[in-house]
Amino acid sequence: MPDELDELYEAKPEEFTALRSKLAAAAKKRGDADTAKQVSAARKPTTAAWVVNRIALRDQDTRTRLAGLGVRLRDAPTPMDGNRIPELSAEQRRLVEDVARAAFEEAELAGPSGALRDDVTGTLQAAVADPDVASRLGRLTKAERWSGFGEFGDTAMVFTATRKATTAREKPAKAQHDDKRDAERREREKARAALAAAERAKAEADAALTELQSDLAAARLRCDDARKRLQAAEDALRSAEDAYDNGKQASRDAGAVVKEAKAALR
Repeated sequence: MPDELDELYEAKPEEFTALRSKLAAAAKKRGDADTAKQVSAARKPTTAAWVVNRIALRDQDTRTRLAGLGVRLRDAPTPMDGNRIPELSAEQRRLVEDVARAAFEEAELAGPSGALRDDVTGTLQAAVADPDVASRLGRLTKAERWSGFGEFGDTAMVFTATRKATTAREKPAKAQHDDKRDAERREREKARAALAAAERAKAEADAALTELQSDLAAARLRCDDARKRLQAAEDALRSAEDAYDNGKQASRDAGAVVKEAKAALR
């Protein structure tokens, strides 16, 4: 990937559009058509994606730590191992918290909103769980969410289910109450997830609108410039036509004088 893309995705979102045009023009001017095409096609990231991109680009160890933990999770023992999974789960929480804190510091965001924090955390968790997300760190355009179950996918889901089943057998009197409480908790989580998704969608729509407004303003400037140049060209055309007409008339007048002079010589 060209260095221009690193510079572009590391820049603040409000600087993205202008910098993209500048870098693409510079690449085109030096004859690097491929880089100019890649830079021009780059999509503006949301704030959450930018926060994660920035830390990934400025601290290469971030990618290694997230991807490395993902490999160890996928290579973890069977879900019946009651010690290894909790250890990896705790390690994941610590790693995501550490990277998120460093990312917000790097982005100079001292008081991120809850929605932004959730998006950044969710993206980092997705990078641990999904090699595809991990490979795209530094080039993300939106917040990512892993579509698997639980914290580590099927492994965590099976482990959690096994633990709950054991608890239910040990405490049959509380099973129904626990099931109800779990159902209520799941409903609350769904509602929070729906709210976060709606907030992310609005943020992405707002970011897209901002970029479109910038493109519209640039198009209007180009249109105004074209109108001015067209007006100047039309004025020049009229002046040339007037000069031509005057020249034709002068030629006719001179021809008449020549004719008269010839007649006088006879």
